[in-house]
Amino acid sequence: MPARQYAPDAADPAGPLGRSVPDPSAAEAPVLPASPGPASAAAAASLPQRGRIKAQGVIARLTIAPATAPPSFAVLARIDWNGTSEDVRLVWMGQRRVPGIEAGVALRFEGMLSRVQGTPTVYNPRYEIIGRPEEYE
Repeated sequence: MPARQYAPDAADPAGPLGRSVPDPSAAEAPVLPASPGPASAAAAASLPQRGRIKAQGVIARLTIAPATAPPSFAVLARIDWNGTSEDVRLVWMGQRRVPGIEAGVALRFEGMLSRVQGTPTVYNPRYEIIGRPEEYE
C-alpha cells in the first residue's frame, strides 16, 4: 500500500503554532498524472525527496558500524513503490544490532524520509517484522 503524502497549501486552515492541519471532512481524491507521457510516469514512480513514508520491503544488505565508531545499525531495504523497485536505507542510531533484523527479512516500516548523499534514508524507523527467511522454506 503506497504511503499517503500530505502537502499543506494556502487553502489549509492554520493549526496550533501556525502549522497547517488537514481538514477531516474533506474527501481524499485520487491524484492522476497530467499526461500519460514518460516524464509524468517517472515522476509518479519515484520516492518523494522528503516527508513521511509508510512502506514494506525486504532487507537486502546490512551495515554494522565498527567498534571505534559511534553505534549505528543500517540496512538497505528493497521496496516496491508505485510499480518500481526502490532502495531505502534504514538507520537505527545508538544501536549496534536490532533484534530480528537480518538479510532476507520482510518488514513494514514508517518514518521521515530524507535524502542523504542521494540515497533515500529513514532514521530510527518504526518497524514490524512480517516475515523471516526460514518461513519461506
